[in-house]
Order: sequence, then C-alpha cells, then structure tokens
Amino acid sequence: MNDAVTRETLIPRLQDALGAHAVLGDAPDIVGYTEDWRGRYRGEALCVVLPSTTIQVSDVVRLCAAAGVPILPQGGNTSLCGGAVPPADGPAPVILNLARMRQVRQVDAANGSMIVEAGCILKTVQETAAGVGRLYPVSLGAEGSCQIGGTLSTNAGGTSVLRYGNTRENVLGLEVVLADGTIWDGLRVLRKDNTGIDLKHLFIGAEGTLGIITAAALKLHPLPTQHSLAWFAPRDPAAAQQILGRFQNACGSRLSGFEIMNRHQLDRVLANVPNRRNPLADAHAWHVLVELSDTRDADGLEAVLTQTLGEAIEQGLIEDAVIAANDTQRADLWEVRHSVSEANKKAAVGLTTDCAVPVSSVPEFIDAATRAVHAVVPGLDIAIVGHMGDGNVHFIPMFSFAAWAALPDSGSMGDILRACVNDVAARLSGTFSAEHGVGQTGLPLMQRYKSRAELALMRTVKAALDPNQLFNPGRLVP
Repeated sequence: MNDAVTRETLIPRLQDALGAHAVLGDAPDIVGYTEDWRGRYRGEALCVVLPSTTIQVSDVVRLCAAAGVPILPQGGNTSLCGGAVPPADGPAPVILNLARMRQVRQVDAANGSMIVEAGCILKTVQETAAGVGRLYPVSLGAEGSCQIGGTLSTNAGGTSVLRYGNTRENVLGLEVVLADGTIWDGLRVLRKDNTGIDLKHLFIGAEGTLGIITAAALKLHPLPTQHSLAWFAPRDPAAAQQILGRFQNACGSRLSGFEIMNRHQLDRVLANVPNRRNPLADAHAWHVLVELSDTRDADGLEAVLTQTLGEAIEQGLIEDAVIAANDTQRADLWEVRHSVSEANKKAAVGLTTDCAVPVSSVPEFIDAATRAVHAVVPGLDIAIVGHMGDGNVHFIPMFSFAAWAALPDSGSMGDILRACVNDVAARLSGTFSAEHGVGQTGLPLMQRYKSRAELALMRTVKAALDPNQLFNPGRLVP
C-alpha cells in the first residue's frame, strides 16, 4: 500500500483509502480544524482526514509514514493551550480528526465499564453510562463538545477530581495505532492485571505524540442519585481551605465538588453569558460551590451540608450562603461555574494558567501570584477560578481587548506574566500544567521547569515509539 507514496501523491492515496468525502483539502473546509476555538492559534495543514474505523486510522498512519508527513491527531479542538491545531511553522501536517469514530462498543454495568471510540463526545459518554445507572465522572465545561480521545490525550481533570480522580484514574484500557500503523488492542476491562508494564499510561496525557488513541475502556462508578449543593461566600481563600477540611472530615467520599472563584471571575460570567445570575444577594470577593452526592439518603446529605455551613458561619468563615432547593437550582449553579471559559473569551484577553499546588498551599499561591503580577502591571484585573479540592487554580491575568492591542509587544508581556504565576507554583512544589496539557503555550515551560533527567526520559520514550517524529511534532517534549 505504501509503495511510492510521496507528499505530492499523499492526498489521492488518502482519498482512495478513506473515500474522497473523508479527506478535506480546500481552505474553507479546513479552517475550523486549523484554528483553535478562541482564535489565538492557527496553522496550515496539508489536509484533514476523517476516518470512521480503527483500520482507516491505521491506513492513514501508514501512508503518512511512507510519505514522511507529520500527523496531528485532533479531537473536539477545545484546547486552551493550542495543543490541537497545527504549529505556525514547520511542515504542514495531516490533521487526523476522530469525530466520525463515535461508536459505543460495549457497556457492562455489572463490571462498571464501557468501551467507546475516541470521537465520542464526553457528554454522550456520561449520558450513556447514566442510562444503565452508572457514572462516568470526568466533567468539565467543554463536555458538550470535547471528545474522549482529547480528554485522554491531555489527562483531563475537571470538577470531580476531588472524589473520582482525573481521567487517568478512570481508564481501564486503550486501543492505540502506533507509528508504523500497528494496532495495539489493550481494551482490557480488568481492575487488576499485573502482566508487565501498564502500557496505557504511556499514551494518557501524551497529547498524541506517541500514538493515536482510537478507543478506550472506561471505568464506571455507581450513579449518585441524591445531591445537596450550596453556593457560599468565604471570608477569603484561607477560610475556604478550612471549610474544605471540615467537609472532608464530615462527608468523606460524599464530597464530590469544591470549586472556588473570585469576584472578577463571577462578574465576567454575569456580564457575558445570558441567563446567569449571582447566586447570592450581594457582591462578595470570593465564592465557593460545594456539592455532596450519594446513592441514597438525600436528607442526610442536606443535614451535613447545613450543619457544616452553619458552624462556619458562626465562626466568621462564611459571609453568606444559599442551598439549592431542587435539581433546577442545582443545575443553574453549576451552569455559572461551567460558563467561565465562554465568558472569558468574550470579556477580554485572559492569560490562562493551569497551576496546581498542594491543597495546603492554595491560599499562599493566590496571594503570592497576585503580588507577582501586580509588580509587573499594577492593578491588573485577575480572574481566579479553581478546583480547590485538588489544588488546581486557574489564575488568569486579564487585559481589555483595547489594552492588549495597545501593548508594544503583547507576546512578551504574556510570557512575563505567565512566568510570574508559574514561578510561584514551582516554588510551592507545584506545576504549571494540571489539566489543560502542554500544547503550544506550555512547551517552553517544559524546558524551564522539568529536570534534564526527566526530559531525557521523555525523549527516550518518544524515540522508541515514534522514531521518525511524525506524531504531533514539536509538542510536549522540547
């Protein structure tokens, strides 16, 4: 199949393998694939291919390898760090988008597992699991459009990590197409399998640089049917941290969400996303959404929630609070939290960061990062939204569109301010990338924060699995 394949003959060969309808080459047809959803990153592609089976993915890889053309695996293109679009320089890749691979191959409620193809939308996976009384717990704002393959490739986090862990902890097995087109079938649904190196972990979080994930065996959990949720205004992040500890002691694993945001972030949601309102009567500097969930005993959940909040109010840790009275109110409160990315895109130029520090260091991180940014740009607005229960804080310096356009070198300013924030995280034994991935934004930071030994190990793995450097080149490993 691969005889005499060249860059010039690659597109016709791809059309033969997939059908002409599955190979897009005209500029109007591929613009949505070559530019990120915020319009900040764009590049050129030789073409976009839309395979519908794992065999077709394998055929594409073999053809591209024979022609020496790089391959960019792509899911829903919802990345916040430019990881799913072509680089601005270098050879134009073939974008391999998995949107047509949306089959749910198996659901096993008794085993707590399901096998889905990489193009399945996260929301669809959640709903399919719920249909058999099970929960796939990975949840994030882009769940209505992001694809499972993308969440696997970035080891996505979201709002349920506190209870269920991130994506890596909810994967049992993978199917992956390797750099020579070989298909590795690792779709095991076992909880225990000690037969050698657990290879799936090489590909989770590797951002498509080692292989193309085409399907996954996912871990399912009992579906919580009872929820109790509150929105409250803590005195400050240190008070929120104390309250988090109280909920953990009182609820154990029933604590399923603990999300924090500051007033700047909430104001942007209210101003830029229709039908969103402040859950509290007055403006407050800090806000927290806390949720408890279980498979039974709603009254017990609400009693624990009410008692824990009441004690915190009595001790001056909380300024105001409201408890969701029904499922509609609960959904409305979550919509405020999940509207953050949409609001920030409309409101201003936000220099999104994705730091994580030990949970005990979150208040110190927020304070020190704020001082560091304001030392460079005094009084700059900073939106903060974070998964406080797992130490992941999105600290976002924000410029108005006009102020950003007026900067003589906005790129350098962005680098300086991100470095201010990320350096604080590093000093606190944290990381610059907790759930968004590395992409284009974080590639220089790998060199800055990773040790030589760690980078050398990554390069060794890359060379072993992708010796010709064709999978998502120029990403993840500097």
